[in-house]
Amino acid sequence: MSTPTDRSTVDAADTVEAVDAATDRSAHSLRGPAAEPRRRSGGGRGFPSALRGGGRVAGLDGLRTVAVVLVIVYHVKPDLVPGGSVGVDVFFTLSGFVITRLLIAEYARTGGIGLRSFYKRRWLRLGPAMLTMCAVTALLSLALPLPLFDGAWKAAVLAAVSVVNLVRAGESGPYSDLTAPLSHTWSLGVEEQFYLAWPIVLLLLLRHTTARRALAWVAALCVLPLLWRLALWDPSAAHRIYNGPDTRADQLLIGALLAVVLARLRADDPRLALLGRWAGRLCWPAFALLGLVAWQIPIADTSAWNPVWYTAGFMIAALLTATVVATLDLLPGSWPSRLLSLTALSWIGRNLSYGMYLWHYPVIRLLSDLGVEDDQLLPMGMVATVAAALASYALVERPLMRRG
Repeated sequence: MSTPTDRSTVDAADTVEAVDAATDRSAHSLRGPAAEPRRRSGGGRGFPSALRGGGRVAGLDGLRTVAVVLVIVYHVKPDLVPGGSVGVDVFFTLSGFVITRLLIAEYARTGGIGLRSFYKRRWLRLGPAMLTMCAVTALLSLALPLPLFDGAWKAAVLAAVSVVNLVRAGESGPYSDLTAPLSHTWSLGVEEQFYLAWPIVLLLLLRHTTARRALAWVAALCVLPLLWRLALWDPSAAHRIYNGPDTRADQLLIGALLAVVLARLRADDPRLALLGRWAGRLCWPAFALLGLVAWQIPIADTSAWNPVWYTAGFMIAALLTATVVATLDLLPGSWPSRLLSLTALSWIGRNLSYGMYLWHYPVIRLLSDLGVEDDQLLPMGMVATVAAALASYALVERPLMRRG
């Protein structure tokens, strides 16, 4: 009987609601005296294109759908896509881009970043749905004699406080059974820890240096995790590197760097046109390389690829993803944008991708425990996952986001 393997997954959580783009004029915004002259000077406080567009990018939502489907297939049929965990790399970079774009847009409007409001929005978007999934998993563990859910309540507690990645990072040998029932939530831990730290770091950069220097600092920060992985690399450190928030930070920061670059360039700046032109040319090769990784490179298994992937590979995947993201953001009329902006793809990515991510792993484990045959596990798991995601969206996520 096939069971979902203990492999990495994707954080499809970062679906940005309209409230995220609203102007935050909360009394809790951190604005220093230096913000006043910037507010009067206009020009987006050094980010003239921070408010460019202002709406959702449908192609980015479609990219979320592709990534989360890839991961579901990977967890059920790893032989089909042995490198399917590259979906997590895609989502880290996408999340860094979207979050930073929102933060810079708020700074350009108001001269500050409302940290308390930001954390509240992130909690409303991510927390209740996560806690619901954890509670259901814990109840299954305690109420039913299901082998794959034995002791799952412990994993549910760790997932609820977003520390699964830290536990896994500390395991030098094979992953233990402690986090196995909800091991997919490791990537949520990485992103939550990034969300806690990055707005503060970005705000400090924006308040205490110029926009140009802030761009240089973000670029420098992107390099540090690569150097850190090179220093750490050893086969026994694979779990530490794969799950650590510090060793995966460059993937999120490269997305952040792209957001800063696009906000810095005016609409009539020839460098912006050049960037869009080259992104468009390189988009299909970037897609092809990411697909080749998913098809051929067993990222989460011990192989000859490990020394390369666990050091430079993370950054390479992030740069390929950033190329795709730049194309989708700058060239809405391009073929990649049109394809990923199809109504069904963009709707699922916008509304269901987070729920699909949360529920697919426990749903597949449940179906496997109930005796579903291997050849039926993928289609039945996909249907059940979408049903669970729809319920999560309708009953938990959407009502709370409206209240928020």
